[in-house]
Amino acid sequence: MIVVGLTGGIGSGKTTVANFFRNLGIPVYIADDAAKLLMNSSEKIRSAIIGVFGQEAYQGQLPNRKYIASRVFKDPEQLNLLNNIIHPAVAKDFEDWKNRQHAPYVIYEAAILFEKGGYKKCDVTILVTAPYKEKIKRLKERDQSSLEEIEARMKHQWDDEKKRELADFEIENLQREQTQRDVRNLHEIILKSGKN
Repeated sequence: MIVVGLTGGIGSGKTTVANFFRNLGIPVYIADDAAKLLMNSSEKIRSAIIGVFGQEAYQGQLPNRKYIASRVFKDPEQLNLLNNIIHPAVAKDFEDWKNRQHAPYVIYEAAILFEKGGYKKCDVTILVTAPYKEKIKRLKERDQSSLEEIEARMKHQWDDEKKRELADFEIENLQREQTQRDVRNLHEIILKSGKN
């Protein structure tokens, strides 16, 4: 089965693009959602996170996301420790999920697909982009985040230029209708590539 990696900087509109693929009947795996679910449900992950960040990292059975975020977004070493707990669990979860799908291809959506080398496990990669000002506008509306908070999160991701070097395809997500057309075109290309 073909694995299509879908990525893009924060605020680029990866979810919009993922939903367009979903509407075409393609199964979509959202790595961030899976990570959140695993943090909530896996005893092994809970123990590992508490081991690194202390009891304050969980409130009962649920992760204290605000506390964890305050620790990792200011300290790359702490972020690395968290990623080393979460990423292997997500990779295994994705493999299990993929083996249950019946489709010509699946989408694996991950914000840091290139940064963490996840693209190497994909057959095709799609980069979703949007102008910087548009990303900021979307994030302010979506999360009510300050510019400072947004830029702190952006700092942990590669810029589009660097990602472009590794991407097979790019979708500029500015006009909804055009984005939908681009997704349909890519869908056809991927289906054809699977028949060769």
